[in-house]
Amino acid sequence: MNCQHHPALNWDIFCHVIDNWGDLGVCWRLASNLAARGQRVRLWTDQPEPLDWMAPGARSGAYSGIEVRHWPRSDPAAPPPALPASDVLIAAFGCELAPAWVAALQPEATTDAPRRLWLNLEYLSAEAYVERCHRLASPVMSGPLAGRTQWFFYPGFTPATGGLLREPGLMAQRAAFERGAWLRGQGLPAEGDAPRVTLFCYEPARLPELLRDPALRAAHWLVAPGRPAAALELAWPAAAGLEAQRHALPHVAQPEFDRLLWASDLNLVRGEDSLVRALWAGQAFIWHIYPQHDDAHHLKLEAFLDWLDAPPSLRAFHRVWNGVIDAPLPPIDLAGWQACALAARDRLLRQDDLASQLLGFVAEKR
Repeated sequence: MNCQHHPALNWDIFCHVIDNWGDLGVCWRLASNLAARGQRVRLWTDQPEPLDWMAPGARSGAYSGIEVRHWPRSDPAAPPPALPASDVLIAAFGCELAPAWVAALQPEATTDAPRRLWLNLEYLSAEAYVERCHRLASPVMSGPLAGRTQWFFYPGFTPATGGLLREPGLMAQRAAFERGAWLRGQGLPAEGDAPRVTLFCYEPARLPELLRDPALRAAHWLVAPGRPAAALELAWPAAAGLEAQRHALPHVAQPEFDRLLWASDLNLVRGEDSLVRALWAGQAFIWHIYPQHDDAHHLKLEAFLDWLDAPPSLRAFHRVWNGVIDAPLPPIDLAGWQACALAARDRLLRQDDLASQLLGFVAEKR
């Protein structure tokens, strides 16, 4: 594992919040990971308000090494800020930066100065192209930034990719976690053998069917606010006659969301950030992949299930849950699905995390 010490650098991370806050969640975790390693980060986002619950105090400077700044992305005439240049500029998920901003935050360095780097941090996928495109250079051939180079950096699940975000000491915290004490501290039922199910999804059409699964007939449903709560409200009549209970949760800070996943027997997660956190949790999980109009997410889902080495029941459940096939939901196998998640986590823990790999890449290119 990469334990090399890296000098403190100045980083600019740009995040365009599209929907559902997952992009901001990833960028905040990246900023936090870098700051924990002694780096100085300016996090630019066009919607900083969700940080008030995601990372309370972030906008007021409560986190050492991280400065949150508003990015007026929708105003093309907004002048770039008069700030010291950064050593590394990251455009997360392909967000477009005005050339004037790139030029202002990363002016051309003199020949005897360390190289400044401009990176595009891409979306997470297990598809084969990720390994091919990771760390590739993309020269700018025309326009105001002609002659500059942007580098592609791909998170991923294999040693030939950029890895996944993982905080130092995360697994030690996971091992020391006391489920009962945490549940009681949240005002949630901590006694009994009834399974706990975290619901953090979009609007799965098969949710009413899942509520009737015999393995969940007495489950405690721990329901995230927003779209998950609305989806369960519509589906809940299907639970009539069962012993299941639902518990509405507020928005919680990222460390508490992680503990929520640790405390649950089945995690129904969505998007990118919560998928990664479900893998670190090591509990049974189902991924509700972000749907795309051209069904490109079907291939992305299959690639992930291949990497996961998902058993047949888990593979079939994902396909039905995500609308890839029209069939009854397979029975839930909590023990078998957790064993799959733990095996996948073990493989990931043998790889360097994303922040460590980013630091190593920057050191190499500078």
